[in-house]
Amino acid sequence: MTGTLNLKLDINGESRDVAVEPRVTLLDALREHLGLTGTKKGCDQGQCGACTVHIDGQRVLACLTLAAQAEGRAITTIEGLADPNGALHPVQSAFLEHDAFQCGYCTPGQIMSAVACIREGHTKSDNEIREYMSGNLCRCGAYSHIVAAVREAAEATS
Repeated sequence: MTGTLNLKLDINGESRDVAVEPRVTLLDALREHLGLTGTKKGCDQGQCGACTVHIDGQRVLACLTLAAQAEGRAITTIEGLADPNGALHPVQSAFLEHDAFQCGYCTPGQIMSAVACIREGHTKSDNEIREYMSGNLCRCGAYSHIVAAVREAAEATS
């Protein structure tokens, strides 16, 4: 299949036009075509969670989602979490406070999953947080700090 799709994507509250081949993933559209490099390409197979974004408030793996599937839906990336005035999202602040990152590569995906985990109400215990964050891998092993950050952000937002 060849040709180009002209898509209008709603990203972080802004309408963006992008021309891509039908097989282009949302991840590649964000990074390569729109310059939104906060969403990371880890495994490119849906196993690491580094590419986690929200579509219509639900977390999805951008490497497994075609850009065309996201047209007409609200996409939120890590760049869209902070307030327009620059104030960090409570999860971002908690990650900083708890040193919930080391190299930082997985951090955008971890934060996007943490926001969804809290929104979905899966923060009743550390074990529940671990379970619902298990799709996001951290090669540096900052898991205990990540769980602490999610727990604090959940308490701050409830």
